[in-house]
This record gives sequence, structure tokens and C-alpha cells, in this order.
Amino acid sequence: MEEVMNIISLLDDEDKNMLSEFVKIILKKNKYNRLRREIEDRRTEVKKGEILSHEDIWQDIQKNI
Repeated sequence: MEEVMNIISLLDDEDKNMLSEFVKIILKKNKYNRLRREIEDRRTEVKKGEILSHEDIWQDIQKNI
């Protein structure tokens, strides 16, 4: 990590801002991947007729936190 910080310190402000925006995009994608997978799983279950109640969904989410 120290090596990365040394490299970043060599960048000018414009490049640091670009890097910051890039990292924000990556973090957003990672942040929502779990939610996207959950939604896709639920869609598959609905298509199969395996519909869960609101309470079942919340219990499942709380278990995985």
C-alpha cells in the first residue's frame, strides 16, 4: 500500500482527481454487486413460483449482514 501512496504523490492534481473518480466508480460497482445478485436470485425464484413473503426476505437479509 505504501508503494501505491508513493506513486499517487507523484501525480498532479488533475490526475489525482481522475484517479479518485475511477476509484469511486469501482467502489460503487462492488457495493451494489451483492444487491444485484440478490435481485437476480429473487427474479429466478418468482419465475419458478417460489415467492417469498416480505418477512422471509428481511429475515434472509438480516442473516447475511
